[in-house]
Amino acid sequence: MGKHNEFGKEGEQIAVDFLIKSGYSIKCRNYRYLKAEIDIIAQKNDILAIVEVKSRSSTFQEHIAESVTQKKIKLLVMAANHYVIDNDLDVDVRFDIVTILRTKDNFNLEHIKTAFYYF
Repeated sequence: MGKHNEFGKEGEQIAVDFLIKSGYSIKCRNYRYLKAEIDIIAQKNDILAIVEVKSRSSTFQEHIAESVTQKKIKLLVMAANHYVIDNDLDVDVRFDIVTILRTKDNFNLEHIKTAFYYF
């Protein structure tokens, strides 16, 4: 596995740990539907958070959250819809982004709730 893939998996685990500490229960990781993948599906009360994790090193120039494209958003919405229907859930769905910025030996995490809307 490439170093960037290892860092991506590490970033996802950091995000999971953060979400658990913030009171979320993790329902699923790396949920796949057709060509879509949701990094983390987490729930807190009656909110289902569809979480996209973006991990970058300090050399990355643009704001990390801006790397989530319209195509990716469309895929996330499709997969989230399938997950909710397939599991017969009655919840509000929110789309979040967790960014992980690595600087030397530190990780800076930002949780952007309701990062985008799906309508």
